[in-house]
Amino acid sequence: MTKAVMVEGKSLRRTSGQKMGQHPGKSSVRSAKRPGQFVDRTLRCRFEMKYLITEAQAAAMAQFIKPFLPPDRYCKLQRGGVYPIVSLYLDSDNLRLCRESLTGQKNRFKLRIRSYTDEPEYPRFFEIKRRINNIILKSRARVMYRDVPTLLAGLPLPPQDYTTDEEAVNQFQLYMRAIDAKPLVLIRYMRQAFEGDSENRVRVTFDRELCYNITNKPEVVLDGQGWQRSSLTRSGVILEIKFTGSYPAWLSRMVAYFGLRQRSISKYATSVKQSCLLGFCGPQLKR
Repeated sequence: MTKAVMVEGKSLRRTSGQKMGQHPGKSSVRSAKRPGQFVDRTLRCRFEMKYLITEAQAAAMAQFIKPFLPPDRYCKLQRGGVYPIVSLYLDSDNLRLCRESLTGQKNRFKLRIRSYTDEPEYPRFFEIKRRINNIILKSRARVMYRDVPTLLAGLPLPPQDYTTDEEAVNQFQLYMRAIDAKPLVLIRYMRQAFEGDSENRVRVTFDRELCYNITNKPEVVLDGQGWQRSSLTRSGVILEIKFTGSYPAWLSRMVAYFGLRQRSISKYATSVKQSCLLGFCGPQLKR
């Protein structure tokens, strides 16, 4: 069966049976509802493609994607079909990781702690996101909220307090010590996500309302004072396409139809650069 999505008077055709190959203030941020049982399905190795698109494009693409990919497990739990993400990024005093991202170094990494809620009973996730050429490698450690300050201080937890792979936590602390990384900025946004369950693990996300908050506190929170709207999504949406094997033909046709051009987009580096230009952090980045 063939269907068409209308965009600006044109139709983008799809085959439903084809197989897969507001200014963000306190009122707009909602904690994601907690699933009954947590299962970490984060991809450890994948390809990523990023685009900056308009709201009209995002709406049309979401309709086109639905027959191929269902909403991810978090979106299904939300009334509006979107959920918040907040990450605390760490960096050295001279902003080494930010500079490497801005200069486009092929082999680089980021250190962050991610959360989807402010509920203290829900875990936070220590993540190392490494880029090796065009491949993304991610390690992720599930940590309880109460243990975040201890681990960021470089201290170990008692054996009985580990709720995740202890080796992944140790690796995060090793990377942290290597560059003397400390908390620098909180970044949050609202995500609409679609994800398949095939071996290719295709995932498509739309991120909106990106904002940041400069901080040196070992806290990963959605609410609070000091949030600034990022210039990156003031007039657009960040589209990310992720997969582990082959690039699906139906996605390739969609990207070609909209004339999208892949680009390098770093929520972290863009936020830090903007905050430094506004005088919120130091040292200043060279323009």
